[in-house]
Amino acid sequence: MDGNGRWAKQRGRPRTAGHREGVKSVRAVVEESVRRGVETLTLFAFSSENWQRPRSEVNILMELFMSALRSEVRRLHKNEVRLRIIGARDAFPEKLQQRIAEAEALTANNRRLNLQVAANYGGRWDIVQATRRLIAEVQAGHLEPDAIDERIFAQHLSFPDLTEPDLFIRTGGEQRLSNFVLWQCAYAELYFTDALWPDFDEAAYGHALEEYSRRQRRFGRTGEQQAETLATVSSSYARG
Repeated sequence: MDGNGRWAKQRGRPRTAGHREGVKSVRAVVEESVRRGVETLTLFAFSSENWQRPRSEVNILMELFMSALRSEVRRLHKNEVRLRIIGARDAFPEKLQQRIAEAEALTANNRRLNLQVAANYGGRWDIVQATRRLIAEVQAGHLEPDAIDERIFAQHLSFPDLTEPDLFIRTGGEQRLSNFVLWQCAYAELYFTDALWPDFDEAAYGHALEEYSRRQRRFGRTGEQQAETLATVSSSYARG
């Protein structure tokens, strides 16, 4: 969700105004995801590198996080949205950690949309923490080193119970991953837009999804092989 600060600067307003406006886009994209039947939406709210920003801006972001949890969690629960925060949450103030735990507990059984908010998250951090967990299991004698493969490794990442992302959207004109879900996005389709996050509304989101629908995902196969696989799947559904 890139571009909040630039959006505010273009309007002669402080960066924090852009962050506050960006919350409205979060709400719009979540609601559109529910409407379109998206299974999982992961939003990159605060990276592990964002602590380097001015202290005043970090404080505002923490306050926004708290207020958003307070004001939105009931709405999410009413719409059967499951909320989960991924990242090293132990760096947050204790009160925020408690609010996160309460929001996750309230929405834990909802199944209409999995909404993940990455906060104090980094893709490299995710890979490192998974490696540490695997090392601990090996040292405890619960896992043989030779048994570790991609499947086992993925089970120790931040969201092993969900499918890998299909589409990676970045707003704000930058064309890079910026340390977000690096392992999980190995085969995700990438979509970059110049729209700043506060301007990324339902129509812009719909355009990204339409662009994704026109792409052919081959996963290492040829186009012909993938077409045959899809035809077989379609035939199976028709018979079923």
